[in-house]
Amino acid sequence: MNNSKHKLLIIEEAKRLGFTALGFAKARFLEEEAHNLETWLNQNYHGEMGYMANHFDKRLDPTKLVEGAKTVISLMYNYYTPEVQADLNAPKISMYAYGKDYHKIVKNRLYQLMNFIHEEIGEVAGRAFVDSAPVMERAWAEKAGLGWIGKHTLLLSKQKGSYFFLAELIIDLELEPDAPVTDHCGSCTRCIEACPTDAIVEEKLLDASKCISYLTIELKNEIPAEFKGKMDNWMFGCDVCQQVCPWNRFSKPHNEVEFEPHPDLLQMKQKDWEEITEDVFRKVFKKSAVKRTKFSGLKRNIDFLK
Repeated sequence: MNNSKHKLLIIEEAKRLGFTALGFAKARFLEEEAHNLETWLNQNYHGEMGYMANHFDKRLDPTKLVEGAKTVISLMYNYYTPEVQADLNAPKISMYAYGKDYHKIVKNRLYQLMNFIHEEIGEVAGRAFVDSAPVMERAWAEKAGLGWIGKHTLLLSKQKGSYFFLAELIIDLELEPDAPVTDHCGSCTRCIEACPTDAIVEEKLLDASKCISYLTIELKNEIPAEFKGKMDNWMFGCDVCQQVCPWNRFSKPHNEVEFEPHPDLLQMKQKDWEEITEDVFRKVFKKSAVKRTKFSGLKRNIDFLK
C-alpha cells in the first residue's frame, strides 16, 4: 500500500473518531520558532511557567521525542457550544472547561488512532500528545495547513474559528505533507483591543504573565493587585479574544457528550459561586480540567473578583 492510501486511511479513521480536521507536516527542526521562543522566554513573558523553558531542544525537534520521526499529524477536536452561564453576573468559566477534562478524552482518541495505524498499516513507531508535553502544537498545526496563527496567538481556521483543542501524533512513517494556508486576520485588531489586561503586546506576541488564563490557572501565588478590576469577571480561564474574533461566527456546536457541562454548572448564580463549598466544587467539577486549580485556587480567583 502506498503512502497516499495510508494518509487517506488515517484521515477517514480520525474523522470517525470525532476529530474535526487533521493535517500532515514533515517532522523537522523548527528554526524560526526557536528564535521566537528564545526571545519570548528572555522577555519573561512566560511568568512562573518555568516548564516553558525546559526541554528547549525537544520542543523544537520532533526527532528528539520520537526517534526517526518523519511526520507530525496535527488534529483538531471541537469544543464549541452555544450554551452559556444563566446568570450574567456570575463569575465566568472558559468554555473549554465546561465538560470533562479534554486531555484524557482527546488522548484516548489518539491512542485509538495509533492502534488503527498499527492494525492497518503495520509497525509504525510514534507518540501521542495533547497539550501536556514539549510540543509546539500551534506551529505544527499551522505547518500542516489547519489554519494560521492569529494576532491573539491562537490557531484560526476560516471554516472552524478557534474553539478547538489541538493534538499531535509524531510518527516515523513518511506521509505527504499538506500545504500551509495564508493568514486571514487582515487589518482586524479586535482581539488586541478587547484584551482586558493588555496581554497581547503586539500582533502574535502574548505576555502570558498578564493573561487572565495564566492568572487564574497557572499562577500559584496571589494575583497581583494591579489586575484588580481588570479580570472581566473571569474565575477560570478567559475567552475574550475568541469571543470578539469574527472568524468564530463559523463555529459549530461540538458532538462530544463528554464535553457537556455538569447540570448545575451553568445554572449557578453569583451568590452560589461566592459561597461555594469544597463538596460542591468536587461534585460540579468531577473529572474536569478545573480541578487543576484546586478548590483553594478557584476560591482565590472568586474572592479576587469581589
